[in-house]
Amino acid sequence: MPLYEGRHNAENKIKISENTFNEVTFGTQECINQIAERIAKSEGAIALDGWYGVDFDRIIQALQEKVTEAKFININTVYKTIGELQKYKEPFITDDPSFGYCNMNGRILDLIDLEKLSSLKANLKAGVVVYGCGAAIPELFDSYVATYYFDKTRQPLLWQMWDGKLVPFGSDSPDPEYFWKEYYYCDYFLLHFQKHFLIERIDFYVEAIEFESLKMMPRSAYDEIIRTMLQYPIKEVEIYQPGPWGAYRYKDLWDIKGLECNAWNELAGPELSILIDIGEGKTLNMPFVNLMQYPEQLVGKYLNETYPHLFPLDAWLDDGYFPEKTPAERISMPIHTHPSTDYVKKHFNEPIGRYETYYIAEAYEGANTWMGFNNEADLEEWEAKCRESNNLKVIEDWKDYICNWESRVGDLYLIPPGTDHGHGGNQMVLELDTCPSIAGTEYSFFSYDFARNSWDDNTKTMTGKPLKMHLDHSFNASKFRREDYVDKKLRAKPSVVKWTKDYYLERYSSVPEMPFEIERLHFNNRGEYDTEGKFCHIVTLTVGKKARISSKSNPDLYTDINLFQAAVIPASFGEYEVTCDGNGGNTITLVRWKKG
Repeated sequence: MPLYEGRHNAENKIKISENTFNEVTFGTQECINQIAERIAKSEGAIALDGWYGVDFDRIIQALQEKVTEAKFININTVYKTIGELQKYKEPFITDDPSFGYCNMNGRILDLIDLEKLSSLKANLKAGVVVYGCGAAIPELFDSYVATYYFDKTRQPLLWQMWDGKLVPFGSDSPDPEYFWKEYYYCDYFLLHFQKHFLIERIDFYVEAIEFESLKMMPRSAYDEIIRTMLQYPIKEVEIYQPGPWGAYRYKDLWDIKGLECNAWNELAGPELSILIDIGEGKTLNMPFVNLMQYPEQLVGKYLNETYPHLFPLDAWLDDGYFPEKTPAERISMPIHTHPSTDYVKKHFNEPIGRYETYYIAEAYEGANTWMGFNNEADLEEWEAKCRESNNLKVIEDWKDYICNWESRVGDLYLIPPGTDHGHGGNQMVLELDTCPSIAGTEYSFFSYDFARNSWDDNTKTMTGKPLKMHLDHSFNASKFRREDYVDKKLRAKPSVVKWTKDYYLERYSSVPEMPFEIERLHFNNRGEYDTEGKFCHIVTLTVGKKARISSKSNPDLYTDINLFQAAVIPASFGEYEVTCDGNGGNTITLVRWKKG
């Protein structure tokens, strides 16, 4: 699956202490020199741990040239055999062709040969460096005098995996057969909980996205940067994905090199990264989820206690602009549904289901949304036709089954689990949804995609194989909601909950199963809101050119967002002000949890 990053206006400018600024080392040679010097002078063993995708081979080679007498041991030497590791992973990879079962209770120790571990531990002494993913597991941590953690953002790692260049646990070289289910349902959790254990115990944090541009800082400096970031509204590096329903509004808004159609882009969520400008043009890049080191400050006490380790919200923008009239079978998303919390817990061991909304940010000629089934549709017949088609044979009369709704700017479609739906095109949709997974995976069960070709990003044409369907999951999860139910329950209406002469706040109607609120703040020059110390907000500027979000108690804590850009406002942020230059109507659309 191709992904593109967009870094326009993505920098988070923060103010840190002079001491912390001076403690951050920029440049690979400088970082290598400092690590090598510590190894040479150390009175005990040192660990170099990190996330998948870090180029430990080049890092170790560079260190070996500096400290020739040191002994470097790859932690892979104490892993079980490849066959044993594959057997361990089988319950999480499963035989489901599209999804797996989360390894929530797994730890890297599960992959370790205990006899080899004991032997390694007995030989840890000065001049010994253990490196690789899991080098400093809890059973080894106290044997080191210093521990480094080498971190990598998620998108470059995925590019490595898709190219067959990722080195997994227990391997000394890339495994071209390694695939996404193995990562998202097993290895991610092993890496996550190892990082969670280490991050407050490490001596040094190293940004290691690319070997050529390492950046390093002591734990105290890293901690100040994380804590300072949580005092600000946070922007993330967006990602863009082409696809068979991809459209072209993005060309008017952003220059994304290589992107030839835009199915959607992610504005905010746990799988993205953050750029941190610490001053003098020096920028750090790290995973957004690093901020979950202080989860109550970010998501609030309720969410932290209810869904540990999870950042449960996502914001996406579904492009739908076509300059010419185009058939529905080209511009529509697949007809699909999402699972409930009970469903994902049972089938995938995930903590929360996929609860979704479509907010219509722009509507063009023919703007529409597919949602629910027509009142008179024979649903048994529909299921039979989908199964017979399996997205390889066209269902000529599909529109006789799926209900179509004309969309207008400001419309909000509530999409609780089991609601069959699809963005119908000719509109810009802001999706404000739950994220069901610590790993950032998404659960959409496709039933019909018009038997069309998918997007081939190598040729930049719609010549790829048709998308695979998830027919059993789709029809098992579907509640087969019809037109009347959708019209009465799921086409939400806004009500004013606060009005002043400067701004007013609207909240959309909801249904009990939806766990979050969708709200709009309308203002000319300024508006106000409050996280109350317990609600994390994701805000998106849906009308206007540019807005500033700043703390009322300290206006120096601010960020600026452009049209269709989002910011995550930590629960601890408190009262804030949204301002813009000039007159005219502006709108911030936001999502927050109902309970706090």
